[in-house]
Amino acid sequence: MKAALQRFFAGDVWYSFRHSPVAIGAALVAAVCVFCAVFAGWVAPHNPFDLATLELSDARLPPAWEEGGQARYLLGTDDQGRDILSALMYGARISLFVGGVSVLLSVVVGVGLGLLAGFVGGRVDAFIMRVCDVMLSFPPILIALLIDGAGRAMFPEAAEHLAFAVLIIAISLSYWVQYARTVRGSTLVERNKEYVQAARVIGVHPLRIMFRHVLPNVTGPVLVLATIQVALAIITEATLSFLGVGVPPTQPSLGTLIRVGNDFLFSGEWWITVFPGVMLVLIALSVNLLGDWLRDALNPRLR
Repeated sequence: MKAALQRFFAGDVWYSFRHSPVAIGAALVAAVCVFCAVFAGWVAPHNPFDLATLELSDARLPPAWEEGGQARYLLGTDDQGRDILSALMYGARISLFVGGVSVLLSVVVGVGLGLLAGFVGGRVDAFIMRVCDVMLSFPPILIALLIDGAGRAMFPEAAEHLAFAVLIIAISLSYWVQYARTVRGSTLVERNKEYVQAARVIGVHPLRIMFRHVLPNVTGPVLVLATIQVALAIITEATLSFLGVGVPPTQPSLGTLIRVGNDFLFSGEWWITVFPGVMLVLIALSVNLLGDWLRDALNPRLR
């Protein structure tokens, strides 16, 4: 472990990170957002979803720096009297969880199918690629809406954790195609190289060749794509929640907070929807900037 860390800090990726102000800034913003989301129970000044602590008399209070605001509600309150700052932290936790798990599931499915298609070839490759073509003919948000709607129709009385599972599966099935196509292309190149041919000659099992030799050499593009798609998955989750088919209302994410605030935007309570929108933009932008830096850092032609 110590040797691996030493190699990392002495490598080109860490050198590129240290000399990229944009990457450092994006990493700091992303780290702060993730820290506040993960430790919301300790960092947040209030628990916005504890009904026993809510006061309807504090509903729709403006931010603390505006007239009528209170210091204990720095970013104001929503229509239920919930602290906006605390709601952002708890909402970001849900958005990051759904986005992260859905991307992880997409990576597992997409990398596995792409590796199989590129290494085996033939009819298996043709079948998997035709499925990818069909999936690419539909917009990702439409696929997520269809799957999410079908899941809720099949399980109308489902518990909240099942609703989360349906949402994660819906987003995952929208994004696995990119991983499959990317890994397939890289595998088609790697399978004809000398180290793969040598492994075949000495009788190494094909599965061992795929996962032990080929897979480590095709993970570079996957890491870049996964970093960027975390932001896309979070935005997709926010979109579904904004449309009312996302996470349960009892555990609102950033998309749900934006939808709630949208009802009061034209009545003057702009902070209810603006601050969740800013939080969503900060998370997505910082992750996208990190993905762009990682793509450049892992591409030797751009060094």
